[in-house]
Amino acid sequence: MRDHKKFTAKKIVEAIEVNLQESRRDWMLPLLRQPAGTIRFWQQDLHPIWLRTPAVIDQKLDYMHMNPVIEGLVDEPHHYPYSSAAAYAGMPALLNVELL
Repeated sequence: MRDHKKFTAKKIVEAIEVNLQESRRDWMLPLLRQPAGTIRFWQQDLHPIWLRTPAVIDQKLDYMHMNPVIEGLVDEPHHYPYSSAAAYAGMPALLNVELL
């Protein structure tokens, strides 16, 4: 997992830095930079969660769907185009989603 996070973080940040058309670059890169000058893209910890019951699965889906709302990106979870929230709300979704 450590190697995956390191590799993907490096590639994603490189893509953001190189793409002059990326409108989010100016506010995104300062958020990722740490005081020591390093980039932090992923959370440092790894806490696997056992999805053992439908209630736990629903709780985690709600948490993921609410992240863009909490961050102020959208007003409603189903408004975020890269989320499965629209599919779970019975609306057309940008991504193909297999409902659990």
